[in-house]
Amino acid sequence: MVLDRTISFQNKFHFISLGCARNLVDSEVMIGLLLKHGYEAVGEMSEADFLVVNTCGFLESSRQEGLDTIREMFAQKKKSAKVIVAGCMVQKNKDLLQSTFPEIHYMLGSGDVEKIVEAVTAGEAGEAIGSTRSYLEWGEVPRVLSTPKHYAYLKIAEGCKKQCAFCIIPKIKGPLRSKSEEQVVKEFRALLTQGVFEVILIAQDLGDFGKDRREKGALARLLKSLLQDPRPFWLRLLYLYPDEIDDELIAVMQSDPRICPYLDMPIQHINDTMLKSMHRKTSRAQIEETISKLRNEVPNVSIRTSLMVGFPGETEEQFSELLHFAKTAALDHVGIFQFSLEKEAYAAKLPDQIPADVKQERFEKLAAVQQTVARKKNQQRVGQKLKALVEGYHPDSKLLLRARHSGQCPEIDGQIIINDATGVNAFGKVYDVEITDVADYDLIGKVVGGKGASCKPKLQLVSG
Repeated sequence: MVLDRTISFQNKFHFISLGCARNLVDSEVMIGLLLKHGYEAVGEMSEADFLVVNTCGFLESSRQEGLDTIREMFAQKKKSAKVIVAGCMVQKNKDLLQSTFPEIHYMLGSGDVEKIVEAVTAGEAGEAIGSTRSYLEWGEVPRVLSTPKHYAYLKIAEGCKKQCAFCIIPKIKGPLRSKSEEQVVKEFRALLTQGVFEVILIAQDLGDFGKDRREKGALARLLKSLLQDPRPFWLRLLYLYPDEIDDELIAVMQSDPRICPYLDMPIQHINDTMLKSMHRKTSRAQIEETISKLRNEVPNVSIRTSLMVGFPGETEEQFSELLHFAKTAALDHVGIFQFSLEKEAYAAKLPDQIPADVKQERFEKLAAVQQTVARKKNQQRVGQKLKALVEGYHPDSKLLLRARHSGQCPEIDGQIIINDATGVNAFGKVYDVEITDVADYDLIGKVVGGKGASCKPKLQLVSG
């Protein structure tokens, strides 16, 4: 790594990344650029010369989190330190940020990631907010992984071509833009070379990869290219809408056990009227057919989805249909959201907005149903032996370890709590784990042998 020795002694930065995994990748690029230019990361706000936050502007709650974080930065920073704000809130809510925090030193739009060094070296307050509303790294751009050393996210596209009634992502992030297959393969191999074992592909919708170039079947071709690498790894697919899951994609998933039998398939609702009102492209029958096909053709597949309650006009009967679906479909992992009224979204103009107390009540009912489903599905795993990636100590006790099988995504799904770690000689490796009990969304197990693929944990700086 070549360092810029012209940096003054004021070279310490503290970085906070908010929002989704795509934002996290952008943050990792900014951190990599700062480190490459001789800056030093510190863990405490009070020690930093520059405090940087990469914000999310998707929902009101995420924007409030951004404001709270910036407020905390100003409260804890030393007098000479400068605050830099980047990301979606800058792109969408610049005026709000300026009026609330006039002392912000610099603002970077969500497509202006590579100007982070310009931001910290600027002698006067300023901004870089370009017309490109999202960022995709190209070429030899440094990136420092902030995830645990055995897994990393790989962003293959940004923006969105869909027009869901409740969503403002296209307005924030702009139209769909995909990386080239060559670029994705290059980044994938770089991650493996530096020790990453689990690579998680992310985009707003993986299934739209290449469609900005009018390519058909681009995701399946990309996966086949990645699978040509002979090394051991887990490849996980996040965010695939049901209308994008076709026979060709399922065949690729069947072809190689290194693709995790796991899909995050947002469906939002199951009632046809609600789906149409949400501007979704699939019906209940199509969703159920996709679930059935996945379960029949991908052995031991785990399906995650997101469901929304309280969309404008949702009746008690339609919500009851959703409840019944959650019980009978018995999906493995479910994220539940209350409809958030975003002024720029089409749904903000719809009549019959649902009161907050009704949304909360429906949320709690659906969450209770899914908890029962999850507990029952986990109970069925008792006695099974699973290949599990042992990640480290459990936060509650160093007498316990934590692990995940291939049907559990980091950060959003449950985990395996290991209470008998005999035979574990290193973290970041795959072991055989026998499931002995359940704890709500988590499994409990013991290592019974069978050391698998090593994750070679020495990594940090990644050049795409």
